[in-house]
Amino acid sequence: MLDILFSHSYYYRLDPKQWKNKTPFPPLGTLYAASLLRENRYEVDLFDTNLLNGPSEIRFVIQEKKPKYLVIYDDGFNYLTKMCLTNMREACFEMICLGKEQNCTVIVCSSDATDHYGKYLEKGADFIIQGEGEMTLLELINSLEKNESVALIPGIVHSEENQVKVHPKRSVLQDLDQLPLPAWDLVAMEDYKNIWKQSRQDFTLNIATTRGCPYKCNWCAKPIYGNRYHAHSPKYIADHIRYLKDTFGVDRFWMCDDIFGLKPNWVQEFYSELQQQNLKIRYYIQSRVDLLLKEDTIDVLAKSGLEEVWVGAESASQKILDAMDKGTKVAQIYEATKMLKAKNIRVAFFLQFGYLTENQSDIQKTIAMVKELMPDNIGISVSYPLPGTLFYEKVKNDLKEKSNWKDSDDLEMMFRGTFKSDYYRKLQRFVHKEYRKSQGFVNLKTIARNPMHLSFRKIKSIAKLAYYIPSAFADSLYLKKQAHER
Repeated sequence: MLDILFSHSYYYRLDPKQWKNKTPFPPLGTLYAASLLRENRYEVDLFDTNLLNGPSEIRFVIQEKKPKYLVIYDDGFNYLTKMCLTNMREACFEMICLGKEQNCTVIVCSSDATDHYGKYLEKGADFIIQGEGEMTLLELINSLEKNESVALIPGIVHSEENQVKVHPKRSVLQDLDQLPLPAWDLVAMEDYKNIWKQSRQDFTLNIATTRGCPYKCNWCAKPIYGNRYHAHSPKYIADHIRYLKDTFGVDRFWMCDDIFGLKPNWVQEFYSELQQQNLKIRYYIQSRVDLLLKEDTIDVLAKSGLEEVWVGAESASQKILDAMDKGTKVAQIYEATKMLKAKNIRVAFFLQFGYLTENQSDIQKTIAMVKELMPDNIGISVSYPLPGTLFYEKVKNDLKEKSNWKDSDDLEMMFRGTFKSDYYRKLQRFVHKEYRKSQGFVNLKTIARNPMHLSFRKIKSIAKLAYYIPSAFADSLYLKKQAHER
């Protein structure tokens, strides 16, 4: 009989936009929890849902392994889990029911369960872990195994005598290096590699160097790690990279921190550690434009192997950035982008439309910025209110019966914005087309000036102008009509 079967509730196949990318990452947060419990002499296994069709498949695993505890522990480092997608919520509900059918004690730790614990208790979960979960989970299972009271365990929610008991929150872990390396051996790594081959990108694994984010963007939900910011030591991360290179032959990494390299001199020390261990890697990150402009950060990132950085540009309207409490300036987006490109580091923008008070002028400024700076990639969303944020409090009276997206490509406006959902869906596609159109023209000019720069990628980009030019024009007419009719 197995002690603990770990799982999580994110299924790439239930999120068509993400599944289409064919770049799935193992559930890092789940692997950390499994490793800690195994280090404390519990027998653990993993039911990894990422590549599966749906939750029903767990039934047979539970029947075979007969775990005492089913721990549905979502990967809090995967930003998609913060979005509390209803497809994944329904999948988790089914997993809870299947666990209870087999008499498992079911424990759930996720962003959505933290925000909506009542829904999960109603479906049969025995305990909800709120926030960062490793230490809470260890303490909870230790107490259950000894038949001790759980009354004083911080960070849990459970039902007792038909009443919901919400315990005080647990403080986040400060010394991250005390955690053992994630239980990577539980992952079917070849399955991931085979999926990545379909993406035509080099296989990449995910690493988190930090937890939390101290910035105050008022739309950003932080249900797991909160506003406190703590970092692994550069040596811990270098040792982690060494293990992954030696074990799985991987040398490209997604540093999945909310903000990479915020701690002063951390990036510089990390580069030194890589040099000492003779580690040559490639990686990409998320960061802020103001942070990138500090001291020699961009120079050191380039030397250490950074290939690409995703920055939260959000908007080219300073009015909107200020309304978001973003704490950055439009001028910093321009400066950081140019400096990164000068170091041959790819730049990608997260863009957000639909924030309160946004108008046509704000939208046009953002489109103009994209066309002028020509980032290497863009990701577009609309403002999405999640519990625990100041933005949610501002719009909660507008929220409809549907208050969560079903998948990451839903893009429905949950509140009364300047325009309706159809407008923003079309705007998202229009901006992508304008971006691709601009790329095509840039490549056409490059080849015209120097035919030696000819490549299949550039030819393909130019050929697609025949589609993007008329299609973007048609979209622009639709958007103008919708703007007048609102």
